[in-house]
Amino acid sequence: MSLFAKISPDNDARSARLAGIGLMLLSVFMFSFGDALGKFLVATYSVGQLLCLRGCAALVVLSPAIWRSRRKFARIERPCLQLFRVTLSALEVAAFFLATVYLPLADVVTCYLACPIFVTALSAVVLREHVGWRRWSAILVGFLGVLIALRPSAQTVSLPALIALGGSLSFSVLMLVTRSLRTTPDLVMATSQFVGTCALGAVMAPFGWVTPGAGSLVLFAAAGCISASALLCVNRSLKLAPASVVAPYQYSMIIWAMMFGRIVFGDVPSGNTIVGAAVIIGAGIYIFLRECDLGRGETVVNPPA
Repeated sequence: MSLFAKISPDNDARSARLAGIGLMLLSVFMFSFGDALGKFLVATYSVGQLLCLRGCAALVVLSPAIWRSRRKFARIERPCLQLFRVTLSALEVAAFFLATVYLPLADVVTCYLACPIFVTALSAVVLREHVGWRRWSAILVGFLGVLIALRPSAQTVSLPALIALGGSLSFSVLMLVTRSLRTTPDLVMATSQFVGTCALGAVMAPFGWVTPGAGSLVLFAAAGCISASALLCVNRSLKLAPASVVAPYQYSMIIWAMMFGRIVFGDVPSGNTIVGAAVIIGAGIYIFLRECDLGRGETVVNPPA
C-alpha cells in the first residue's frame, strides 16, 4: 500500500505543486538579487548601459531555446500590439532601475507590489470588465497601502518617486496587454522583452557612457543571466502548479528587497514602508483569490523581466 501511495497521481500532483512553489520562490530570489545587482551597477554606470548589456547577456542565455523554437517567431499575432507591449516593457524596466538610483530598493519594489491592484482597477475602466464591490473595496485598501508606503509629503511628489509609480503603472498596462496576447508563446514574449530593453539601452547608453572594466562586464553579464534564468523558473513554475498556488509567493520579493537593501546598501526600511507593503500584499492576495473564484487568473504579476 505504501508503494502504491508513492506512485499515486495525487502524490505526483503534490510533488509537482511543491516543485512549482520551490521554483517560484527561487525565481523571486533571483529577480530580487538581479534587481539589487542592477541598483549596485547604476550607482556607477548609466541605466542605458545596464539595459543594453543585461539584455544582451539574457539573449545569449536564451539563444539555444530561441533557435529550437525559431519557427514560432515567424507567426507573431497582432504585431502592432506586440510592439506596444515591448515598448511598455522596456520603459517600465528603465523606470524601475532609474528609480533605484535615488530610492531604496524596498520602496521601489513596494510600488510594484501594487500592480495586481492597478491591473484590476484598469480592467474595469479600460476593458469594461465587471468588478464587484468586494474587489473595489480591496482596490481602495490597496491604494491606501500605497499612500502609507509613499508617505504623502513633499518627498512623495519628487521625480524619483513619480518615476517608480509611473513604472508600476506601465507594468500594470503591460499586464493588460499581455492578457490580449495570451496565445503568444512564452519564449516569444520573453525574448521580445529582452530585445526591447536591449534596444532602448543601446539608444540611452551613449549618454553618460562609462567604459566598464572586466569585473563590471562580468556583473553586467551576471545580471542578464540571472534575469533570464529567473524568467525560465517562473514559466516552469506555472506549468508545474496552478497559478493560484504559486502566485502569492511572488510577494516574498519585498522580504528580499528589504534584506538586500539593508545588507548591500545600508537602507533601513521605514515603518511606513513595512505597513504599506503588508496592506498592499493583503489586498493583492484577496484580489487574486477573488479572480480565481470567478474563474479568471489573469492578474498574476511576474516580476519585471
